Amino acid sequence: MAPATRSTSTAAAPAAVAERPIRLQIFYTSFLAAVTWLSISMVPGGVLVSGRSAAHVWWYGWVTALSTGLGALPMVWYKNVSDWWLGVGNAIAAGMMTAASVALLSEGLDLPGSPRYGVACGVLTGVVFILGSQRIMERNDPHGDVKLAVLGDVNARKALLLVLVMTLHSFSEGIGIGVSFGGQAGAHLGIMISTTLAIHNVPEGFAVAVVLVSRGMSVLGAALWAVTTSLPQPLMALLAFRFVDTFEPIQPAGLGFAAGAMLYVAWVELLSEAYEACGLLATGAASVIAGSTMWLCHEHLL
Repeated sequence: MAPATRSTSTAAAPAAVAERPIRLQIFYTSFLAAVTWLSISMVPGGVLVSGRSAAHVWWYGWVTALSTGLGALPMVWYKNVSDWWLGVGNAIAAGMMTAASVALLSEGLDLPGSPRYGVACGVLTGVVFILGSQRIMERNDPHGDVKLAVLGDVNARKALLLVLVMTLHSFSEGIGIGVSFGGQAGAHLGIMISTTLAIHNVPEGFAVAVVLVSRGMSVLGAALWAVTTSLPQPLMALLAFRFVDTFEPIQPAGLGFAAGAMLYVAWVELLSEAYEACGLLATGAASVIAGSTMWLCHEHLL
C-alpha cells in the first residue's frame, strides 16, 4: 500500500505545479483590473480627456501599458506550432524590434540640443547591459534548463531576456509621455503622444507574445507578460511630469539605451534562432516584411 500512496502523491505534484501559473494569472488579472478602476476614480471630475493633472498623466500612461496586451490576441489562433513557425515568429519579432529601435534612434536624434553623443552613449550602455545580463543568467543557469513558476513551461533565460529588453524600452516611452504633458504644449501634445504610443504598443505586445506563445505559454499568460513589459510607462510618466526639467536632458540617452538593448536581442538572439529553425530565406523575408510594415505604420499612421 505504501508504494501506491507514493505514486499518487508523486502524480499530484505536477498537477499542483501546473495550477500555480493559472492562479498567478487570475490574481494578476484581478490586480490590473483593480488598478484600472482606481486610475479612473482618481481622475478629477471623472473627465478622462483634456486634463493635465498628475492623475491624468497616470491614466494615459496606464492605458498605453494595457494596450500592449492587445498584441497577444492574434495568438488565440496560433498555438500548436512547429519549429519552422517558431523561427518565423522569432524573425517577425526581430523585425518589429528593429523597426522600433530605429524609430527610437530617430526620435532621440531629433531632440533639441546636441543629442548625438547622448544617443550613442545610450546605445553602447544598452548593449553592455544586455551582455552583462546574459552573463549573469548563464552563470546561474549554464544549461538553460531553469524554469520559473510565473513563466509556466517556458525557458526562463530566453523569456526573461525578451521581457527585460521590452521593459527597458518602456522606461523611455514613459519619460516621453511625462515630458510631453509637462512641456509648454501641455495636454494637447501629451494626449497625442499617449495615443501614438498606445497604438504603437500593440505590435510590440505581439512581438512579445509570438515568442512566448510559440514556446508553450498560454495566450493569457503572454498577454499579461506583454502588459508587464509596459508597466514602467505610467510610473515614469508620472515622475517625468513632476520633474520635467530633470528628465528632459537625459531623454536622448534613455532612447539610445532602449534601442541598443533591443537591437542586440533582435539581431544576436532572435535572428540567429530564426535562421537555425527556418533558414535564411524565410528569416529574411519575415523580418524584413514585419520591420517594414511596422516602420511604415510608424511613419504614416502613428
